[in-house]
Amino acid sequence: MSATRLVAVLGYSTGSGDELHPVCAARLARAAEEAAPEDAVLLSGWARRRRTVAEAELMARAWNGRTRRLLLDQGARSTYGNARAIARAASEVGVSEIVVVTSGWHGRRAARLVRAALPEPAPRVSLVATDERGSLAHRARELACWTLVPIQATLAARRR
Repeated sequence: MSATRLVAVLGYSTGSGDELHPVCAARLARAAEEAAPEDAVLLSGWARRRRTVAEAELMARAWNGRTRRLLLDQGARSTYGNARAIARAASEVGVSEIVVVTSGWHGRRAARLVRAALPEPAPRVSLVATDERGSLAHRARELACWTLVPIQATLAARRR
């Protein structure tokens, strides 16, 4: 039996240890509010440093939402990597909708890359964002990252 939706939570950390970063914790809490029992939930994020726990694993330890299937992707090192992992999971699970859960300042770029990574006919992609606004540094980094989106979207489309 396949899920109707894939709720995909994008990790966040500074690589400073084995605790869930507050930004990541906010994303996880928002996903727990969003997820229904029949949904599959994908937790995506890597370990930035050796001997630390991957973001996906930290989120799995803290997960308290309802879902019938919890998936972990510990290899995504970037938003582009998250998008490719989401596309793979959506294909494997067979969903009609993907709900991308991330921060508001990060959401548009993440959703754009997820859409580019999906084969046609693609499931519907929606965005659910946390309430936190993000610092000036977050927004500046996001603006800089948008310069890579055309290249990353093209690469994602080729690797479908």
